[in-house]
Amino acid sequence: ETGHESDSSLKCLEIIIRLSSDTLCLSSLFIDQELLQSLPNLKVIANSGVGMDHLDLKLVASFGVKMANAPRAVSSSTADTGMALLLASARRLVEGYHIAMSSGMEYSEADFLGVEVTGATLGIIGMGSIGYKIALRAKAFEMNILYHNRTRRKEQEEQAVGTTYCEKIDGLLQRADFVMVVVSLTPQTHKLIGKREMELMKPTATLINISRGAVVDQEALVTALQTGVIRAAALDVTHPEPLPRDHTLLKLKNVIITPHLGIKTDKATYMITEEAVENILAALNGLPIPSEVLPS
Repeated sequence: ETGHESDSSLKCLEIIIRLSSDTLCLSSLFIDQELLQSLPNLKVIANSGVGMDHLDLKLVASFGVKMANAPRAVSSSTADTGMALLLASARRLVEGYHIAMSSGMEYSEADFLGVEVTGATLGIIGMGSIGYKIALRAKAFEMNILYHNRTRRKEQEEQAVGTTYCEKIDGLLQRADFVMVVVSLTPQTHKLIGKREMELMKPTATLINISRGAVVDQEALVTALQTGVIRAAALDVTHPEPLPRDHTLLKLKNVIITPHLGIKTDKATYMITEEAVENILAALNGLPIPSEVLPS
């Protein structure tokens, strides 16, 4: 059974009651104590994505409810989005598009000189399933790949994608031409990339965020982009989403922003449903949940 996304827990409850007498909720909305108390038979929450920042994991677990996400379903599509943003920013594709489509616009070659990707250094912050898929793609572009993660990958996994582990995030920031943020939003990663971190980056570097908007200090990012602390930013996520129409980030030429396209492909949508059903059936049958998420 599946629920529907909604802006309120009340709406979610209405949908669950209307569609099913079962005990399942498949959604990515905020779930609060009131909703949980209204569903005494709820056994599992299967999230349609990877990020679980909209859930109070400890609260949900205190009701005896299992939680699962869908990392296998979304890793490839999200990695594709990350590389697309990297390439679009490096080669100034959005600016080039506007130049090509403009009538009578005067320009010179300097207006769309980009940055070489081949041989450049990519720093990946967060080497889970998505980060690893990004490394695979970056290897095909002959990039030098660094990564920082709470837990180091196995040596054979590092060798398979030709990546080098950075125990400290500072070393990665100082060396990378492109920094891609691929972490979950937690209290520990809130504003993980702030003024200090951006000042460690090369002035020619590009910041790419495909995790959650709140992982980056957006005020610090605006300042860094305006003052040349970093070259550019490419963001599939912001805080909030969408940004207010008068937000400074929307006015900067060295920024690309997309509306959280991450997992939005037809194949990924189908795979999310498959993975969610697999998690749900396992929970109902008392079996190990393939993609179970535990409160930290």
